[in-house]
Amino acid sequence: MDNSILFQDAVALLKELIATPSFSKEENETAEIICAFFEKHGVTYKRVGNNVYAFNRHYDPAKPSVLLNSHHDTVKPNKGYTIDPFTPIEKEGKLFGLGSNDAGGCLVSLIATFLYFVDKENLSHNVVFAASAEEEISGVNGIELVLPYLGHIDFGIVGEPTKLEMAVAERGLMVIDCVAPGRAGHAARNEGENALYNALDDINWIRNCTFDKVSDLLGPSRMTVTVIGTENVQHNVVPSTCKFVIDVRVNELYTFEEMLEMLRQNLKSSFKPRTTRMKSTSIALDHPLVKAGLELGKGYYGSPTTSDKALMPFPTLKIGPGDSARSHTADEFIYLSEIEDGINTYIQLVSKVVS
Repeated sequence: MDNSILFQDAVALLKELIATPSFSKEENETAEIICAFFEKHGVTYKRVGNNVYAFNRHYDPAKPSVLLNSHHDTVKPNKGYTIDPFTPIEKEGKLFGLGSNDAGGCLVSLIATFLYFVDKENLSHNVVFAASAEEEISGVNGIELVLPYLGHIDFGIVGEPTKLEMAVAERGLMVIDCVAPGRAGHAARNEGENALYNALDDINWIRNCTFDKVSDLLGPSRMTVTVIGTENVQHNVVPSTCKFVIDVRVNELYTFEEMLEMLRQNLKSSFKPRTTRMKSTSIALDHPLVKAGLELGKGYYGSPTTSDKALMPFPTLKIGPGDSARSHTADEFIYLSEIEDGINTYIQLVSKVVS
């Protein structure tokens, strides 16, 4: 299929997706739109939950497989929007709308790339596509749900807005709920043990904590306290408990277990991680995908943000049209030229590893 036609179809599809609310866990209608698009183009597809996936027509289980993946869920629009977030507006070379940049442009560019390869014979690799749900909340019914249906995957491309530069590493994310102990008492009589003060002691340790192992790609690991509170509603009662939350961003040189052990040795508060699923990931700089990108003149970097890449048990390269700085912002947009460049780049990148 001609690249110009692929581009036109991709933009038309993105406009449909923008016009259809698809908050995490509520992606049923956009899943139907993607299914209808594949049906219109004669592509055999399958669906599990709100995830849609497909295999190239000449799929051979004896061959290695490359996965093309991006997500079709969005966050909710913030209050700063000056336009309807669900009305796709083309203006001055831009396409406005919720999810246009994160990650609609990547998604439709990868769909166009899959269409380019779907009927090709004698490829060295299978080309598998998956549009996943619940990425924005790292939900269990997203990419983790669909992966077992995709067969063995050797490596993949995760579509996220990176200005078409290669994100070869990604920080891990662990959110930890903490409870500082205390004993209730009357503030005027200086009774009890103030849990808030105990929490502050721990928070001060976290604030000053540094990590020796600094990544060339991701820099140092970080722990940041982002939420704090007590259940007190009366000013004269010493709080018996104080809860706070730690946002932990881990480079590839530390494990979550090492981080947790460090906290065990230094905090008075009890704590529990909400999940340890979103681990730090990296792909080797000599991997064929990365080498292909370098041949195309692409730079590489370590990404401070997390994605479905963290949930994939095989090497993945995060790359896509759009700019991460526009994600989750009011009046979100993507340049139409970015989508065109995205399709061309993805096709060139995949061609170098499957031809």
